[in-house]
Amino acid sequence: MSTKSKQIYNTKKYHKVRQLYEEGLKRVAQLQGKELELPDGVAKIDDLDTLDAKARLRQVVDGIIAQIMLTGRPVLEVPNRSASNIIWDENNDMLLMGENTTSKSLLSLSSALDVTRLVRVMEIVNDLLEQNLHTTKRDLFYTDVNLFKEQKNSDGLIEDLATVIRATRNSTHIIASAMGNCVGRLRIRDGNDILDLSRMGSQGWQVNPALDSVEILETDAEFVLVVEKNAAMVRLAEARFWERFPCIIMAGRGQGDMASRMFLRRLSKMGLPVFLLVDADPYGSYIASVYMRGSKRLSYESPFMATPDLHMLGVLAKDLDEYNIPKEVRIPFTAQDAKRAKELLNEDFIKANKKWEMDLKLMLKNKQKAEIQAFTTKGFKFLVDEYLPRKLETGDWI
Repeated sequence: MSTKSKQIYNTKKYHKVRQLYEEGLKRVAQLQGKELELPDGVAKIDDLDTLDAKARLRQVVDGIIAQIMLTGRPVLEVPNRSASNIIWDENNDMLLMGENTTSKSLLSLSSALDVTRLVRVMEIVNDLLEQNLHTTKRDLFYTDVNLFKEQKNSDGLIEDLATVIRATRNSTHIIASAMGNCVGRLRIRDGNDILDLSRMGSQGWQVNPALDSVEILETDAEFVLVVEKNAAMVRLAEARFWERFPCIIMAGRGQGDMASRMFLRRLSKMGLPVFLLVDADPYGSYIASVYMRGSKRLSYESPFMATPDLHMLGVLAKDLDEYNIPKEVRIPFTAQDAKRAKELLNEDFIKANKKWEMDLKLMLKNKQKAEIQAFTTKGFKFLVDEYLPRKLETGDWI
């Protein structure tokens, strides 16, 4: 790949970023060939290929048939995905699903509809695996809209089935619609196409939810910058930020869809430091927590989606005064903002990160928030030419 950015990027000036990069490479070398060590009491989930996913699914079906033959009262053990079964693994710094399950009787009148819907999802997944095809959650819903009634019903059953066969949702070949974008110093193979993401325009490559068909070929980036909003990514892409700093830029459009978080996890496992740019509000901190530790709803997928080493570059609450953001573009806190901030401050992983805890407390004290776009009051180029370079130079991140 081109080394143009390496000639501009001053590793002495930005030595704190370079230090993280070198530490990341050493960590990758040390962990080569080693599996992630999970604590006792958590469910072990695998990212399966098509053949193994089919085998797991048939194993579950065979178990149900065996129960029918032996007792006539088949029961399916479905892992409990409620908050009471979520564990914070402090060592790996991620949220994980525990081993508690809920028993669902397949012959109970109270669960007859749920079971019928689940069996229908099993049938669809089996067909997808047999034909080696992928479908979206929306498409699955429309295969039997009269049975599922609402998409939230089929969505929940997709996740139930994934946990029952102890696999990632992608292993079932059911994917979410593409949302995230990626641009910068990276070459990939997407299906039969080889793509240079530094030549993909201002929108970049749309992260393919069928990540089993995506292969990372080459990068000379030294960090990844994830931005909350696509508008910020367009601004960075127009400035060709990766030619000034050796980086890959991703836009998750909010907290990031599954495919974006899984792809980011892949990049971080290569040793690349990851920085996050979000709005200066409690939701921005929540987005950071999802990228870092995974979400509670999808805690069983955290080993494949969480990026614990991610650093929140901004926008921090203290930045509003440090960069003299005008009062006119600062937004008053709502009751919902205060509620979310207090909920985050009660989380153990926030309490363990004093800089993060202090930033949330300052936000709550000032009762103000601001969007990334607030920097445009200081000029359209301020974000790219002043704010981000200064942040990266001084190491001012959480």
